[in-house]
Amino acid sequence: MLRYTLMRLGIFAGCLVVVWGLVYSGLAPRGLGDSNGLWIVLLALLISAPISFVVLRKERDRASEQIVRRVDRVKANLEANRSQEDVADDSARAQGQPS
Repeated sequence: MLRYTLMRLGIFAGCLVVVWGLVYSGLAPRGLGDSNGLWIVLLALLISAPISFVVLRKERDRASEQIVRRVDRVKANLEANRSQEDVADDSARAQGQPS
């Protein structure tokens, strides 16, 4: 997951540098008034999103598989704990103790 995030940030940083260069060279339009910095960041986000979507497809699939495994493991642990509590409660009731 960390690898995917770092790769995504790297693509964004690359796009940010390219957009900054294009805006300051006059090849891309400047923002309105003092919004030039925000314009550059938003344009870089807009460009980096589809690039990341296509280029990082395999890495995103690996990251999602890791998340699914973690969620399944947590669910299994919760179910095991719930079963242990049920067994302890059933044995306490069988011995006549209040639960």
